[in-house]
Amino acid sequence: MTALVLLLIFVDTKWLGTRKTFEWFSTAGRNIKSGLLASSVISAWIWAATLLESSTVAYKYGISGPFWYAAGASIQIILFAVIALELKKRAPSSHTFTEFLYLRLGKFGHKVFLLFALLANSIVTAMLVLGGAVALNVLTGIDITIACFIIPLSIMMYTYFGGLKATFFADYLNTSLIFIVILILVTGIYFFNPHIGGITGLFEGLQLASTINPVEGNSGGSFLTLASIGALIFGIINIIGNFGTVFVDQAFWQRAIATRPKSLIKGFFIGGLAWFAIPFALATSLGLAGIALHLDLSSSEVSHGLVAPITISTLFGEVGGILILTMLFTAVTCAGSAELVAFSSLFTFDVYRTYFKPSASGRQLMKVSKYSVLAFGFGIGVLSLALFHIGLSLQYIYLSMGILIGSAVGPISLSLIWKKTNKTLASLSALFGLLAGIVVWLFSAYSLYGNISVLSTSHDIPLLFGNLTSFATGFAFVILGSLIKPDNFNFNITKQRIVVVEERIRSLIKEDNDETILKKRTLFGYKYGIIFTLLLVVIWPLPLFFSGYIFSFEFFLFWILLSIAWTLAAACFLIVKPIIESKREISTVLSNLMMVIRFKVLFRTDKNVLLSSINNTVNSTLENSTNTNYKRILVAVDGSMPSIRALDYASHTFQLDSIIYVLHIIEWPEGPEENAAEYDAELLKRVEKEGRLVLSSILIKNSKRCERIVKVGDPANRILKTAHDLNVDIIVLGTRGLGHSGDLGHVTRKILSESNKPVLLLN
Repeated sequence: MTALVLLLIFVDTKWLGTRKTFEWFSTAGRNIKSGLLASSVISAWIWAATLLESSTVAYKYGISGPFWYAAGASIQIILFAVIALELKKRAPSSHTFTEFLYLRLGKFGHKVFLLFALLANSIVTAMLVLGGAVALNVLTGIDITIACFIIPLSIMMYTYFGGLKATFFADYLNTSLIFIVILILVTGIYFFNPHIGGITGLFEGLQLASTINPVEGNSGGSFLTLASIGALIFGIINIIGNFGTVFVDQAFWQRAIATRPKSLIKGFFIGGLAWFAIPFALATSLGLAGIALHLDLSSSEVSHGLVAPITISTLFGEVGGILILTMLFTAVTCAGSAELVAFSSLFTFDVYRTYFKPSASGRQLMKVSKYSVLAFGFGIGVLSLALFHIGLSLQYIYLSMGILIGSAVGPISLSLIWKKTNKTLASLSALFGLLAGIVVWLFSAYSLYGNISVLSTSHDIPLLFGNLTSFATGFAFVILGSLIKPDNFNFNITKQRIVVVEERIRSLIKEDNDETILKKRTLFGYKYGIIFTLLLVVIWPLPLFFSGYIFSFEFFLFWILLSIAWTLAAACFLIVKPIIESKREISTVLSNLMMVIRFKVLFRTDKNVLLSSINNTVNSTLENSTNTNYKRILVAVDGSMPSIRALDYASHTFQLDSIIYVLHIIEWPEGPEENAAEYDAELLKRVEKEGRLVLSSILIKNSKRCERIVKVGDPANRILKTAHDLNVDIIVLGTRGLGHSGDLGHVTRKILSESNKPVLLLN
């Protein structure tokens, strides 16, 4: 995965013209489209818990568990799209949501919500690594200590080099792979596995399990009902907790910032609805299969989320273990990469630049970002290992996270959409909500179970009370306080004071910032966000809950087929849509790749034949070019004799009404740390001195139709880019330059392999 992502990054920068600036590293150029966004949202939301904890609740509560897991974690993605679009309207140039809050709420508020954001990053990443490490240990025997560092190391490798764009590429590959594996596993369980006996056998096994071991709180003790008190309580905890891990997690804000406004609502909506299929299909099949197989799992195995790996290994043996391991490892690494980039952005913009060096250059920010990726990755390995030795399971962390970060959801959302939000009370309500949630959680655990311990605080009722208190208090206090003492914030301040240095990105933001279009898309988002939310958590489940309905075989069959169809539709869309959106880029890459392969094969097969072919082509061109309608000619000159001959030929041969661009390149290394302002200042004298000296020393016939150009950078890249920018008809250059590197210079070779313009070579 790492090697493939790095290859895609190489192609993106070398053949598609993407520059590795700091904006590219942290925001992926802000031009991500809806298909890739949907894949990325799903990948960032596929945690170890998605694959493991969802099957656990199916094993505990039956068919209602995975439904509430799916519904309770999909609506946040859908509703977040609207809030994220508000950020695009209020602060289109922002890099993090806390960067906006610095201007909206002041330094105190910024520090408060920066703390919540970093806490969310740490909780989510530690949960990813811990869940993945325990599953790795069970499936492969790898020591948990080693696994806690293998996973962050895998994540750090491509995140360090590729930044957010690498994460998007990895997300697409990961999402495609996971949906394919899910379809293989689900169809295998329902239609081909002899241990289950098909859908009929599964239904009968669940009926038998309901009789032997009825579920307390379920209608009739059945595993085949949505009328489950335990699942409903889990669903409420799930909904509240996941609001915190979406709205307070910079990883999702980062995706919104990287996406063009016209694609944002669609991408998040599709991502949320497609993600629903993963727990809906996978957890339903694995959790229910575990029940039907009468697996005797310990409470420790259940709490660590090992229902899915053990069930798959039982059903499919080593092949199943490999499939779940592959799916789990890619999910953990890709979601972890999103968290690494999020932490990097928060630390770089909101800590380093805000409080330590406001005048930091792009090069310095890039360096800090990369170092923070390494530091956070290593630190999360240590944190995950510590949580394991303390005795905190994946299930415990997942269910308690809403208590720790849920109180920040209300103040963050209202600060974006309501100008009257009081900045001081917004900050205080988040802190007070956190304190109140923890107190209620611990007090209820003590009152109900007589002590405060990991065991007593892991029960459903204390977790429910704590989550509800934290979430509701955060909203209630900021609304009440702002009504009593309202602010009147002018959102034009955040539009004007948050700026982007890179000109191309500024132009793109200006183009997208159409108030009329943004308003329409916001209204669309609010309308359909509410509709989808009501459908998933009210209209669909509650009638089945209050009626106490126990599934018949026909309804169970419909439910299973619906989950498979939903997954298949999501998979087709997510795999095909990004390819369609990127067809132009894919065509360019394939064209360049074929040219490289053809050139390499010819050159390695017979150099002499190749050079003879080139010379014949040149001679043929020399004879016929006067009759060719070339109006815009680019001649690359470096002072070597072949380049001088190329210029002389062009000035004598092409028609008098054509224009000749004489290009001289001052060679200078290009890299990801390049900063435009420093670059120009540092090289200006050298460019003027060397460039003018070379070009002024060359006598050009009909010089009035020639335009002299001096560029700085990698010669081949600059020649290709200039040819593209000027839309020339042909490139003329010597077979080799001043380097005298064999029969063909390295610059010439690269231009031959990558140019989509005709190239004329002179010896």
